[in-house]
Amino acid sequence: MTLLPGTQELLALQARELPQRDDLCGAFCGALALHAAGIEEFGGEAIDQDAVALAAGTVVSAMRDAGNLPLGERGRRDYRLSPPLIDDAAVSGTTAGGLARAVEQLSGGALAALPYTGPWNTSALAGLFDLAAGLERAVTFVANLATGPLWGAGARAGQLLAYLFDGEQAGPPSDWEVGHFVCVIGRVRGPRGSLYAVADTYPSLGSDGVHLQPQEHLAIALQRPGMAPGGLIVVASVEDAAAVRSHAGALGLNEGAWDNGTVTQGMLR
Repeated sequence: MTLLPGTQELLALQARELPQRDDLCGAFCGALALHAAGIEEFGGEAIDQDAVALAAGTVVSAMRDAGNLPLGERGRRDYRLSPPLIDDAAVSGTTAGGLARAVEQLSGGALAALPYTGPWNTSALAGLFDLAAGLERAVTFVANLATGPLWGAGARAGQLLAYLFDGEQAGPPSDWEVGHFVCVIGRVRGPRGSLYAVADTYPSLGSDGVHLQPQEHLAIALQRPGMAPGGLIVVASVEDAAAVRSHAGALGLNEGAWDNGTVTQGMLR
């Protein structure tokens, strides 16, 4: 198994912050990326999911929509900072561009948040991961994906091993079907397949919010079939940004923020 640099610090904050507050999955992942790089405060204030949400222009649905929660989760609305509210839950959340700007702002310019829209396939995903895993400084993959194409987070050890050794695709059905942000933190390689480790925003998914996904399913999830576009934000040190851009370009990945169907605080005015 290969972990991205900074994963230990990322998982330490994840354990303290779980679960995400309602509609803050993108902000939650942004906070994890900042802490992975050792950035824990900005302007004398602690960086958490609420701070990232404020900087990103995140908007929250006025009423909780239980249908947007994984089974067993009750939701969480104990916001430390009062977010702007919107009646239409379908457009609440965090935009990709807003999240990228927030991460760069709260890092004081130490981090670059590079968004890629694809095209996504297993080769592009593997190539980007190989580069990131070889960096010395912390790097985080923040994926804005569709949960429907993923395996259920409770895949058994036998199913995971059957995939790695035999390429067996018969995994558990997805736990839920929404647009969602997660962090990709590692990879397990086997003779017939690769599993990517995902740090999620709810403790009920996997083992305290960490689960494994086959490369084919993760690539499709990034494509978000039948939904507004998605993609992956590479959060890396500014010193590594040129290398990431060059390698991503060689892989045929297109850089730029996508419209995932949410609105920002500025659009409410």
